[in-house]
Amino acid sequence: MTQEQAFLIMKTGVNIYLTGSAGSGKTYLLNKYISYLESHDISVAITASTGIAATHMNGMTIHSWSGIGIRSLLEEKDLEQLEEKKYLWKRFDKARVLIIDEVSMLHASQLDMVERVCRRFKRNDKPFGGLQIILSGDFFQLPPINKSGDENESGMIFDSKAWDILNPAVCYIEEQHRQEDDTLTEILNSIRTNSIDEKHYELLRSRIGAKLKSDIKATKLYTHNVNVDDINNIELSLIEKEERVSHMTSIGPEMLTDILKKGCLAHDKLKLKIGAEVMCIKNNFEEGYVNGSRGKIIEFNKETGNPIVELYNGKKILLKPEQWAIEEDGKVKASVSQIPLRLAWAITIHKSQGMSLDNAEIDLSRTFSYGMGYVALSRVRTLEGISLVGFNNESLRVDPKVFEFDQDLKNQSFSNELLFRKLKNEEQIKLEEDFINRMGGSIKKGNKKIKVKTIKDTKIPSIEITKELLEQGKDINEISAARGLVRSTIIQHLEDIVKKYPDVKINHIKPNSKNIVSVRKANEKLKDDEVGKLSPIKNILDKSGIDLSFEDIRIAKLFI
Repeated sequence: MTQEQAFLIMKTGVNIYLTGSAGSGKTYLLNKYISYLESHDISVAITASTGIAATHMNGMTIHSWSGIGIRSLLEEKDLEQLEEKKYLWKRFDKARVLIIDEVSMLHASQLDMVERVCRRFKRNDKPFGGLQIILSGDFFQLPPINKSGDENESGMIFDSKAWDILNPAVCYIEEQHRQEDDTLTEILNSIRTNSIDEKHYELLRSRIGAKLKSDIKATKLYTHNVNVDDINNIELSLIEKEERVSHMTSIGPEMLTDILKKGCLAHDKLKLKIGAEVMCIKNNFEEGYVNGSRGKIIEFNKETGNPIVELYNGKKILLKPEQWAIEEDGKVKASVSQIPLRLAWAITIHKSQGMSLDNAEIDLSRTFSYGMGYVALSRVRTLEGISLVGFNNESLRVDPKVFEFDQDLKNQSFSNELLFRKLKNEEQIKLEEDFINRMGGSIKKGNKKIKVKTIKDTKIPSIEITKELLEQGKDINEISAARGLVRSTIIQHLEDIVKKYPDVKINHIKPNSKNIVSVRKANEKLKDDEVGKLSPIKNILDKSGIDLSFEDIRIAKLFI
């Protein structure tokens, strides 16, 4: 499938899994779709599995956006605590489309948590609360990191319940926009198809210690941070020039600025010298550099002290501090500012994912996970641009499960391509306009943008079905069983029903009167800023020796 074919499918509003080999242009296509949505006034949440990937699209991590943070498990009490955060309500109320990039590094359990949170905040039992979901990534690249050893963190997202209920339309991009060398492309494809043979190993072994012809000094890619830091610090110390230091500045809550610091590649304390090998770590098309642009510092501006870099394409640019920010409703909630450079004699393979390099010295002797060898090699445009410091055959292993699943993805993509190609032009346009209408967007007619009314969902609203069962005298467990929904969702429906229909009869689900009295008394003790929150009530009850769950409290509150 081509980028253009995938773009047409995305515009119809279906949920998508966008994939393809490294360099196929997935991020480019995502940015194109983001621009399309914004041109039609459709709010899109831009996220990625890591902060580094998120910076490629000026987004934020999915963990931060959804509120799940570093959790490996999401319980009912966690959801209730999240519901107390006003900024999350605003975020979900605004969002119509959710993009998650680099999903190969996302745990199955994490996608399940995101799906639950979306349904909870959107008050909608459709997958992900009815948002259009665009997942993007390549399962042959770096897998999730299991830091804690917690079994809840195991598995790629295609093993998740969320993947099954989402059932995304697969768009497998077969274009190649990075590699300029048929030989390297053949090697990379042979890794993906598990057909790498002795001929390919010989070609790679011929690059061990190879001298690079290019005038551009190679970026060294290593598997471990300690090697990267050592090389960069040693190389900088060898330059007998004055050292300049740029300190990162931050604005906003420490919790949010810490997220930004971890997410971006910028140094808190950036040490530079004339002659230092550097790499740009942000896109700035107006100034003529992108994330991954390489160069050397040739001088410092006399007035500002900012570095002047000569890129390896010959262009000279003055690097000013750039901002990484978290925004809500167009307002900056937190930001960090730093010169968008880092020393580039060496970088980890993990941090290189998503970059394009002219040449690289790569150490593949100590790889420790599937995908590391493939990611490192696929950063470079030609085989002649690769010099291997170390290499072993094991570094090119691919996950057998991914290999098997990839063929299924290709078949699904081919079927989707045939299906959507059958659409006539007027049918395609109608699907696009229906989606824009459904999302409450606007369509340009002539020189004017016309805001269209959202098409009403003809399905019976979920709470109406619950209300009907309630009026039939069914209790919470019976309604939960009849609807195939968990108790917490039914209780959520009951809360909405009581607000919308105050005269509805619910006495048959009334709990023990002691529960109601206890919750009422605890509720009366709340401070002004605690009213409406469950955690403070729970804390008061716990201190009084009254053991009520969050569900018990919510049910009792229906009768207060």
